[in-house]
Amino acid sequence: MCSSESRLRATQSPSQWRFVWEAQSHIPILRLYLFNPNFKPAAACTHLRVDANLELFFLSVCFIENDAESQLETSLRVPIPRVLVDSESPVHSRVLDDHIEVRLALLLPVDHPLGSNFDSAIGSLEKQERNGGNFASDEANVLSTGFDLQRLSAADEVHFYCRSCSTKLTRGISTFKEMPSVHWRDVADNWFGTCCCSFGGISEKLVLNYAKSYSSASGLCLLSETSVVISKYDFLEGEFTNISKVKKIDPDIISDTYSSIPVGNENDQHRNLGGDSHCEVHAIKKSAYVNCCTIDSCENPLGQYETSVDSELQVDQNIFLNGYLGDVFMARPSNLSKDIEWIEFFCPKCACLLGAYPRRNDHGPLDDGVRLYKFYISTSLSANGAHDLFRSYSFERMFTRQLLESANDELSFRTVVRDLQNHHHSLQIVLLNPNIWSHAGFCLLAIEPVPKINVYPVIKVLFSPNINDVQLEPRNVEWVTKKQAQEVYLLPSQIKELIANLEKAQSTYPPSHKFSQGFSVSSLKT
Repeated sequence: MCSSESRLRATQSPSQWRFVWEAQSHIPILRLYLFNPNFKPAAACTHLRVDANLELFFLSVCFIENDAESQLETSLRVPIPRVLVDSESPVHSRVLDDHIEVRLALLLPVDHPLGSNFDSAIGSLEKQERNGGNFASDEANVLSTGFDLQRLSAADEVHFYCRSCSTKLTRGISTFKEMPSVHWRDVADNWFGTCCCSFGGISEKLVLNYAKSYSSASGLCLLSETSVVISKYDFLEGEFTNISKVKKIDPDIISDTYSSIPVGNENDQHRNLGGDSHCEVHAIKKSAYVNCCTIDSCENPLGQYETSVDSELQVDQNIFLNGYLGDVFMARPSNLSKDIEWIEFFCPKCACLLGAYPRRNDHGPLDDGVRLYKFYISTSLSANGAHDLFRSYSFERMFTRQLLESANDELSFRTVVRDLQNHHHSLQIVLLNPNIWSHAGFCLLAIEPVPKINVYPVIKVLFSPNINDVQLEPRNVEWVTKKQAQEVYLLPSQIKELIANLEKAQSTYPPSHKFSQGFSVSSLKT
């Protein structure tokens, strides 16, 4: 172990040294990068010695700092993550130009189920001790619209609060429904794309019922993957509180509308109405389906259905049908309209961003609904507390999640983020590695207790911000075309937040690891 009589230069205080642990999925190696921005280990560090105390989960790093006048021994302590380290394998270390690298061999990769279960068991016991014997449920970590819907519906009444200042934003809401997907055409293609017969009025009636299932009204909350849609009439403070005309909704009607979207069963799908030239669709069960290819009684050609979908829909429902009224979080070009402007919605107290709403011809919200992002609000006065159903949501996690989904769907690892309001290219992102586990922090003082840390999954990315740089626009357009990059849109405030997160994560790496191929290197939590 390092000598307890080590002298420390003021500029070499342990708190000025940063560390970052990194491991890759499926590889049983844990790497440590140890650095001080004001110190060059290769030029001034000798006699490096590294000792691992696996019982107390910390690493001691000692070296002699060469000085023109004297030689000082520097001692650093680094907490070790809760992973299964192979105690019989040697600890490998080396001194590089701007950092010290240490490698530990693991018994199992960090993402191995046995290792994960072992760590979860330890974590559950520790949480149980902190909570007086009550197990802290891991359900809060589930990011699922269906699960959110289940928990919100189980509550008698839910108020929404600003996560930053705990200001109550809405009246109590007790009716919750899942927001219909704006990507309904993709779903329809999967259902009917290879059908061998025409539907007559069935397809139009399906679309009609589907569009009518979208409604933003007082007392109703629609849930999407990243947001909740609240009627402007349900806000307690802000720009909509002076509105007196309230559009209310009957929960029973909403329930009937949603349950009538699926149509028929195998024995009762189409019924020819005498001399009428169209088919009637009966809604029976949510799990029912249409097997059109077994029906011979429907002979009306597609497009001869007398009722026009557009004429039966409200303006906002028709716009929703075109895919323009989603939550616009990482919106695609196909989900935007030049006639609809998205306005950022801020907390009336602390002015923090909460969400957005659609506006057309200076009138808004277009559909009377405001999108509040789950990662900016809470469902209890104590944000991030045990009763906050949205406490596991964060902007960074949701961005990363959708970035990975888009990469898998589009087979593209390059993304351009555009400003939702001026449509300028604001950020380029290249996905480097989606299978990294990491933890970063500062080295410990000798008197500090060793904290319990864990590595968490991140994706490693390259990024290049281009905020308000119009001159770079032609180059960005060329890059998108040449690299076949996908384009997504974010609100201006969210772009600034994303860049701030990327720059903060970049600071956790040694200088030699911060840049690559003309881009900055960073990471995002998943």
